[in-house]
Amino acid sequence: MKAAIDIGSNSLRMLVGEVVCGQVVPHHYFRRITRLGGDYDPQTGISTAARDRTLFALEEFAQALVKMKPLGTRAVATEAVRRAVNGQQFVDDVLKCTGFSVEIIDGEEEALLSSAGVLAGLKSQPSVALIFDIGGGSTEFIIIKEGIRLWQKSYPLGVISLAEVPDPESVIERVLTLLAEDLRVANLSAPLADSGCQLVGTAGTVTTLAALDLAMVKYDWQRINNYVLSQSTLHSLYERLLPLTAVEREHLPGVEKGRGDLIVHGARIILLLMKLLRKEQLLVSDFGLLEGTLLSM
Repeated sequence: MKAAIDIGSNSLRMLVGEVVCGQVVPHHYFRRITRLGGDYDPQTGISTAARDRTLFALEEFAQALVKMKPLGTRAVATEAVRRAVNGQQFVDDVLKCTGFSVEIIDGEEEALLSSAGVLAGLKSQPSVALIFDIGGGSTEFIIIKEGIRLWQKSYPLGVISLAEVPDPESVIERVLTLLAEDLRVANLSAPLADSGCQLVGTAGTVTTLAALDLAMVKYDWQRINNYVLSQSTLHSLYERLLPLTAVEREHLPGVEKGRGDLIVHGARIILLLMKLLRKEQLLVSDFGLLEGTLLSM
């Protein structure tokens, strides 16, 4: 067995498993919402409180691995760490406290690992797909054709940063306008408009919306993976969530504690993306960056 650790802007995750014939076989899964990107300051970077929460959870992960004794461990950190002026100091603190040697990966590497993980979990491989990964600090878009990556890009669009700005709607619209222009310049608008092109979403926003639609009291990744959400269903879920407070949302079956103030922003990104691409359905992937990291070892 090997262990993969994803230090995200909102959640901290660890997967202990193995790769058999190119497929991920999970054995143990751990997740903590530590909101590492919360209260981020461009001048000082990661806040002390966010750092301490994350280090505490990583120490728990390290203790769990002592018993499991994996053959190897790969830990990757994404947007919250790579943009922070004290990102390297955080990585040094993690090594000192846990023994984990953390890699700060760029957006391109994040997109590559995420798409590899998603593809490994799909029941059938779409001929063309746009895969997106909405994180706490960034969103990655990857276009796949016949299993080959044609294009990928990371944008500074994350649900934590949206929750901390006065006008999140304008931020979402601005980034998606930039995405549309990038796709046009790359001559990818036509293949994406094809009826055979599949829209595939991964990460917490997407899986939470699927769990909410299923009224899932206890999260079951096997029911979530390859679940299909229609645009009309997503719109209904968004309208249901919008008038509620963060606490009220977290009382709904399927909404994890710590996502109450984030889920509406993620849902809005998806709805506007579907409108932009004229897609009526979204395929949900429980697999993503974490599984891609395991595959890379």
